[in-house]
Amino acid sequence: MIQPLFIGTSELIVIAGVILLLFGGKKLPEVMRGLGQGVKEFKKGVNEVKEPFADAKAEVEEAVKEK
Repeated sequence: MIQPLFIGTSELIVIAGVILLLFGGKKLPEVMRGLGQGVKEFKKGVNEVKEPFADAKAEVEEAVKEK
C-alpha cells in the first residue's frame, strides 16, 4: 500500500536550502518562474483531457433524465 507523502516544515526548509545552493540567489527567481509556468501548462493539459469526459457525462445524464 502506498503511503501519502507528508512533508513538514523542516523538510521544506532543507529542500529550499538545497535549491538555493544549487541555483544561487540570482538564478532562483528564473527557476521558480519556469516552474510556475510548467505547473500552469500541466493544469491546462489536465483540464483539456477532463473536458471531453465532462461533456460525455453531461450527455449521458441528460439522456437518462429524458427516459
